[in-house]
Amino acid sequence: MRIVRVANFVMPRSGGLRTALRHLGAGYRAAGHDPVLIIPGPDFSDEDTDQGRVITLPGPLVPRMGGYRLLLDRARLSSTLKSLRPDRLEVSDRTTLRWLGRWAKRHDVPSMMVSHESLAGLLRLFGPAPARRVGDMLNARSAADHDQIVCTTAWAAAEFERLATTNLTRVPLGVDLERFTPTNHNPELRSRWSAQDDVLLLHCGRLSPEKKPRRSLEALHHLRKAGVPAVLLVAGTGPLRATLQSEAADRTLPVRFLGHITNQQELASLLATVDAAIAPGPIETFGLAALETLASGTPVVVSSESALPEVIGPPGPAGLAAPGEGPAYAEALLQLLSLPEPTRRAAARSRAEHFPWQASVDGFLQAHKAATPKPSQNTPRKISAP
Repeated sequence: MRIVRVANFVMPRSGGLRTALRHLGAGYRAAGHDPVLIIPGPDFSDEDTDQGRVITLPGPLVPRMGGYRLLLDRARLSSTLKSLRPDRLEVSDRTTLRWLGRWAKRHDVPSMMVSHESLAGLLRLFGPAPARRVGDMLNARSAADHDQIVCTTAWAAAEFERLATTNLTRVPLGVDLERFTPTNHNPELRSRWSAQDDVLLLHCGRLSPEKKPRRSLEALHHLRKAGVPAVLLVAGTGPLRATLQSEAADRTLPVRFLGHITNQQELASLLATVDAAIAPGPIETFGLAALETLASGTPVVVSSESALPEVIGPPGPAGLAAPGEGPAYAEALLQLLSLPEPTRRAAARSRAEHFPWQASVDGFLQAHKAATPKPSQNTPRKISAP
């Protein structure tokens, strides 16, 4: 079965969506299906990868978004889809690619929209008054246009459930339990960034307004004010990086901005070495970075406004949820760090083991009604650049 997946807002080198797409595609392929992924990029390309075929169509950069591109040429995307003759269509974008559900209906292709982001949460960034009304209208249309809506958490599903959506399925994402493991703990890496007795904290994620990275700086400020010798590492980049660097310098906060970490082993070692991590984004629908941190044996403090409390599980040594801004995060971090290190690291790893990628792949294939693979009758054809 040929499962064609289309996604916008995919970072060129990293990001939760890119990670999810790669693991799901590899899982589809291992199950005997023919996955094809279409994403935007600076130029056209068509290559075979471990997640199946990946086609990149030219798409413009989104201003002030730090590298995101969009598939805006509907005619070219439609032509590409027609040539691929998909058996199933999987859409990973709640906004700019909503029209693909209608395209799929016109071409008798079963379609599925994956809720990787909260539409209601994104709309709240522009003001709370119209958010619910506009969100409900768009979500109702998406549910009507697609055969299946897949949400990764109950939090993400809530905005569809209140509309009594009948074609809704919940499937959690997963984590690579072999790559992200407590055995990656590296004392030498720790000594590079902090003194022996320092508390080493990590903010791992995109530095953009919706992720609320300033909350991590505020948490550090309140910990230092309480006499805790904490140091914050920031792994990631984004449009707020320069502003955050200036703020940290002005407040003499010990923050080390590491930028984007391209080496996956270095990232895995970092996640396993820090004492705790902060995931303050209030509209996260799942939080792969937080789950990778748990798998590495490191507890996480998350936003109580997001879906991450579901991921970290009941409040305890694996993680805590904090409301509001920095002071609550500092208090939660103090609670976690007061526990014995072996206890909190074992609890974090144990929680992550509830989320293997194979379970996610099986759930997505079931949503596609593709659990039993059948050889595709389509003849593969290379897409050529015009």
